[in-house]
Amino acid sequence: MSGHSKWAGIKHKKAIIDAKRGKVFTKVIREITVAAREGGGNVENNARLRKIIETARNANMPQDNIKKAVQRGTGEIPGVMYEEVVYEGYGPAGVAVIIEGTTDNRNRTASEIRKMFSSHGGNMGESGCVSWMFSQKGYIGVEKSKFDEEKLMSLALENGAEDFRTDDEDFYEVLTTPADFEGVKQALEKAGVPIANGEVTMQPQTYIKLTGKDAERMLALMDDLEAHDDVKNVYANFDISEKEMEAIEAGNK
Repeated sequence: MSGHSKWAGIKHKKAIIDAKRGKVFTKVIREITVAAREGGGNVENNARLRKIIETARNANMPQDNIKKAVQRGTGEIPGVMYEEVVYEGYGPAGVAVIIEGTTDNRNRTASEIRKMFSSHGGNMGESGCVSWMFSQKGYIGVEKSKFDEEKLMSLALENGAEDFRTDDEDFYEVLTTPADFEGVKQALEKAGVPIANGEVTMQPQTYIKLTGKDAERMLALMDDLEAHDDVKNVYANFDISEKEMEAIEAGNK
């Protein structure tokens, strides 16, 4: 299981999102507030806000919660002010990790993230220590069992995708430039492609294969980081096989 797309698949299988619905709401509300503060409260003129509101609705967040989060961002109603933060570091076996978050207390968040790295055999590094190992890309994942490979590849490349990959065990992967992501995604949806996940992400240039204790500790670190209220996205360049994943899951039962 490699990189961002596979971790998304792992999260789905473990039902992390449903189990932590309250935390999902907390994170989405923060993102709405930040997006509205930086780009305004009009979704027609703020693509970032439009995207996160779509995420909120997909998570069944009440419309009133969404409205209040936007108003806090635009200053129409008072509320806690959040700032965006990025942390970088190394997980077990030198896995590169980038964390994007929002916080109202930068020092507290940095201390807590540093402790998580340390407790799982890693360490937090300086800004820029691992970001050079990643490229920002639009990513679209489609379950292999739900669409024809040749048809999807043709649709993706004809509508501006940079690359089409099939080496994942479960998903076809469509990569785009960040600027072309929305156009490609909309074209695929219009053609009836069932998109499992799609977003602009940080794509690793190389991967580190993990087994045994390193794999177990890496997944535990990812779990803890993504469960933290201040963490929005986590990107890492680990690769864990399906067989290894099953062994870890069996051992944790």
